Amino acid sequence: MKLLVLAALIGLSPVAAQAQVAAGSVPNTFDGSAQTPARAPAPIPPVTAPANPKAEETLRAIIAGAQSGAIDYALMTDDLASKVREQEAQVLPLIRGFGAVQAVDFVGSQEGADLFAVTFANAATQWVIGFQDGKVAALLFRPAQ
Repeated sequence: MKLLVLAALIGLSPVAAQAQVAAGSVPNTFDGSAQTPARAPAPIPPVTAPANPKAEETLRAIIAGAQSGAIDYALMTDDLASKVREQEAQVLPLIRGFGAVQAVDFVGSQEGADLFAVTFANAATQWVIGFQDGKVAALLFRPAQ
């Protein structure tokens, strides 16, 4: 009812008021002005290898060192080695409690850091390892989700 009143006030009939509204337009395909729809970008291929070819080997060495109580700090940058030493008393018993390594599977890479799923006898974990100048500069682990 309000539409009819509004249309009468502006001097248009209800049909004319509705005719003024368009939801969109369709290009004329006969005059060649129609554009071809844009293609979706090609999917990014999955990363199948670590950013650093020595990532898995180095990760296994660090885990083995933590389980034996003798981490090889020469594999790490000075900054990371210092941080790991500060946390050694809390981290080593935790890693020992995981049990023997059963599998190390590469998951992916992001910004030069590699993610691995490491399955132990008593725990499933995720590890991130990143390198700088040939040494481990980032090392994180957490329970797998």
